[in-house]
Amino acid sequence: QVQLVESGGGLVQAGGSLRLSCAASGRTFSSYAMGWFRQAPGKEREFVATISVSGGRTYYADSVKGRFTISRDNAKNTVYLQMNSLKPEDTAVYYCAVQGAGSLYSAISYKYWGQGTQVTVSS
Repeated sequence: QVQLVESGGGLVQAGGSLRLSCAASGRTFSSYAMGWFRQAPGKEREFVATISVSGGRTYYADSVKGRFTISRDNAKNTVYLQMNSLKPEDTAVYYCAVQGAGSLYSAISYKYWGQGTQVTVSS
């Protein structure tokens, strides 16, 4: 089992930047693809980005493409989400997750989740 702890959320003005971190426990972190999702109040959890085991392949939701960057450091058991040019509509709780089987873009395919970190973007 993998345990995940997100950090780095906060309040930022529109146009600003934040860097989220997700620290994983367990020796098998480097064996898993990882993803970031977000959930705004009253909305379903939605895919943000995912990264392959080696970090060589990344995929993004259209809404964040060109503004967000996912990366990982397997030596530190950590995955990151650099968020630039933030918009009020990016306001949500952000979760990292370990991918299991199935679609990269579907939350149901991810088997371990962190507790989430709040990101609030003011206009």
